[in-house]
Amino acid sequence: MPLTNDKNKIIEHYDVISPYYQELWGNHIHHGLWIRGDETKEQAQDQLIDYVAGKAGITAGATILDIGCGFGGTSIYLAKHYRAATTGITISEVQVQMAQEAAAKEGANSHFLRMDAETMAFGAPFDVLWSTESISHYHDRARFFSSAVKFLKPGGVFALTDWFKRPGLTAAEEKKYIAPIDEGMFVQLAEMGQYEEWLRAAGMEIVCREDLTKQCAKSWDLALDIVADPSFWVLAAKLGRDFVKNLKSFRAMRAAYTSGAFVYGMFVAKRPETAN
Repeated sequence: MPLTNDKNKIIEHYDVISPYYQELWGNHIHHGLWIRGDETKEQAQDQLIDYVAGKAGITAGATILDIGCGFGGTSIYLAKHYRAATTGITISEVQVQMAQEAAAKEGANSHFLRMDAETMAFGAPFDVLWSTESISHYHDRARFFSSAVKFLKPGGVFALTDWFKRPGLTAAEEKKYIAPIDEGMFVQLAEMGQYEEWLRAAGMEIVCREDLTKQCAKSWDLALDIVADPSFWVLAAKLGRDFVKNLKSFRAMRAAYTSGAFVYGMFVAKRPETAN
């Protein structure tokens, strides 16, 4: 069976589709967090960053590695609003180019590299590791976490949000709600408890673990409105079968949200000041 999170497919997908995603979503490719309920999509997306940054305790001058940075929106936001020095990595060369252009336009202290998160190499550690909806793409997440912690200063934090599946799903629920997301979005959804185990095994202390599903669900109401445009389906058909699957998985995401099978979760974990 081919991997649903095959890296070549992920690279192809984001190289081709990132300019279209930017037109659809704006500066950020990630979910929004609705607090009042009447915020715009853009306000909600900024609120998600601010919420996670608050939980992570990010301070001015922090060095941040944005792992799976997309086209750089979050890195640039953190650099501008938190006076951080940000470095973003992605496996898509197109996203690197888009991010570099955006950072130059904004005058942000943000730098971007094409790098596989599962084989990272840096000469110095960071104050903060940050990842927004990226880790579910990775092949060996236990190994990723154990490697990533090496690039975090003692006392530093790893702040992440990701897509998860609810514990205890039946085989039928997995097939109906999770498999279409895995296949269409090039991911392999795990449970939040598995991430906690991997973080602890990497020597991290869990500072915060939150289920933000209800506050983020509106993202997919808006997504379905956007992709109702027939021109997107015509484009997907021209690009190939995987792109059609991706559009179909937008509906699968909303169905999984409604059923409770899908979970949008956040972790903040800290590297101890001294080794155990």
